[in-house]
Amino acid sequence: MEFGKIHNLDTVNLTLPPGSAFNARVWAGVEPTKRPTVFIGGPIWANKDYVGKVYPSNAKEKDFLHYYTRQFNTIELNLTHYQIPTVGMIEKWKAEATERFTYCPKFPQIISHERQLVATEGLTEEFVNAVFGLEEFLGMTFLQLPPMFGPDKWPVLETYLKSLPDELDVAVEFRHPDWFSKAALWQQTLERLYALRRHVVITDVAGRRDVLHMGLSSPVLTLRFIANEGHSTDYTRTDTWIQRLKTWFDKGLQTAYLFVHGGGDNDTAPELILYWIRELNKHCGLNLREPVLQPKVVQGSLF
Repeated sequence: MEFGKIHNLDTVNLTLPPGSAFNARVWAGVEPTKRPTVFIGGPIWANKDYVGKVYPSNAKEKDFLHYYTRQFNTIELNLTHYQIPTVGMIEKWKAEATERFTYCPKFPQIISHERQLVATEGLTEEFVNAVFGLEEFLGMTFLQLPPMFGPDKWPVLETYLKSLPDELDVAVEFRHPDWFSKAALWQQTLERLYALRRHVVITDVAGRRDVLHMGLSSPVLTLRFIANEGHSTDYTRTDTWIQRLKTWFDKGLQTAYLFVHGGGDNDTAPELILYWIRELNKHCGLNLREPVLQPKVVQGSLF
């Protein structure tokens, strides 16, 4: 089952919680910027439904990435969760990237889930060296912890994070409920990440409201927004996020990585991303380039 997926939205309070108390510590250490950097995109480029809508009607699958990077400025690179990219893959991704496009690779599951960060020195070095090959096109990497990785394993996580190069931007995604069950424990976790100069992932998904913790360990936001296939609440939730981001930009948020999942096969993600961009530009004074979406031609009878 997809993480946090539910079918009856009427049973869920989709209100955006207040920010974590620790965020004040983050804002105290930075000066507000008039030009925050915002990267926004989806989790996939290989979607045939995008042909004729996001991509040209004659687009071939081998060219999907080429067209994707010309519509959006980042991607949640889930492909690296399933394999460490080869030199050939890295070179292709670089060749298809446009100026200021960033790839945000997920750590391989063999490191995070199968070995749970233990005895992964060789694999980690291989992965880090590979993604460093993206050079200026490398954005945030994110380390998704498995659901069974609880607070008792903090020493393992701390050791692992300390082993990574300082110049590698890493955001950690926590999923075990115990990280969030006690406010003091979560506050301590944010403090520890802050001391390590590592970032944290916020996930907004209907079926797991605890992972919408609204905490930051740096003036960099990594948000995974999981929509519900075009449901009206996808847009009202977005509206609330826009206002929260406006507040956070005013307080000192410097960079935001926004990954918008449409839900299901992500067929509706492009329309929602376009809405996010328009609202960010309108309310936050940004100048993000809008993707150009064409209405899909529906084949069928004229009658």
